[in-house]
Amino acid sequence: MSKWTLYSRRFLRNKPAVVGIFIFLLLVAFAIVGPMMTEYDHIDMDFLNLSTGPSAEHWFGTNASGNDNFAQVSIGLQRSLMIAVTVSVGVTALSAVIGTAAAYFGGWTERTILLIIHFLMVVPSFLILAMISNDSGGDWRVIAFLMIFVVGWFFPARVIWTMALSLREREYVHAARYMGVRGFRIVLRHLLPNIGSLLVINFTLGIVSAVMTETGLSFLGFGVKIPDVSLGALIGSGANTITSAPWLFYFPAAALTLLTVSMALVADGLRDALDPTSAAGGRA
Repeated sequence: MSKWTLYSRRFLRNKPAVVGIFIFLLLVAFAIVGPMMTEYDHIDMDFLNLSTGPSAEHWFGTNASGNDNFAQVSIGLQRSLMIAVTVSVGVTALSAVIGTAAAYFGGWTERTILLIIHFLMVVPSFLILAMISNDSGGDWRVIAFLMIFVVGWFFPARVIWTMALSLREREYVHAARYMGVRGFRIVLRHLLPNIGSLLVINFTLGIVSAVMTETGLSFLGFGVKIPDVSLGALIGSGANTITSAPWLFYFPAAALTLLTVSMALVADGLRDALDPTSAAGGRA
C-alpha cells in the first residue's frame, strides 16, 4: 500500500471531512458556473427591480441599484477564493522556506529572522494592511500581495521553525552535510518534505485565514471596491440593509460560513490522515 493510498483511506474514514470537501467543491463549482447561470452580470442594473426580494427572475433578489444578487454572490465568492488560494500558497511557501532556513543555518541568520518575526508579531499589522490597501484602490492583486508579505507569513514561519529545530539534528541531515550538499539544498530536499503534513494543514487553514482577513478588510471598507466585489464587500453593504433587505446579507454570509466551515473540516481530516500518531483515522 502506497502512502497516498493510506492517507486517502484515513481521510475518507473521517465523515465530517468528506462532507467538508464536498461542500467546498460545490462552492468552487458555484463560483465558476454561477455567473453563467444568470442573464445578468454583476454590474448590470435592472431599474424595474430595485431592492426586490428573491424571485424567479432574480433568484437571490436585487440591491437598491438593481444589481442581481445571485451574480454578485457568485462573482464575490470567485474573487474571495482567488484571493484565499493565492495568499495561502504564497504564505505556505514563504513561511516554509524562511522557517526551515532559520532552523537549519542557525547563528546570526536564525537570530535575525526571529527578530523580524517577533517584531512583526507585536506590530498592528492589520491596521497597516488596511491603510496600504485603501490607497491601492481595492485591487485584489495588491491586497493578496500585502496579505502575504505583511500579515501572513511570520506566524506560520515561527511554528515551522520550531518543528524544523528537531529535524536539523537527524542523521540524514548530518549525512547530507558531510557529503558536501549545500545548505539551501538540504532545506529543500530534506527538511521541507519531512514537514509536508504540517504544510498541507497550514495551506488549508490559510485559506480560512485569508478569507476572514479579506472579509474584515472589505467589511470595514478597506478591501475590494466597486465595480469588483467580494464576499466581504457584499456582507459589508448588506449589513446596512439587514432589516429592509435581509437577502443582501444572508446569501453572502451563508456562502462565507459554508466556505470557512468546510475548510475547517477538511483541515481536521487532513491532520488525522497525515499524522501517524492520530487514532482518529483508524488503523492502517
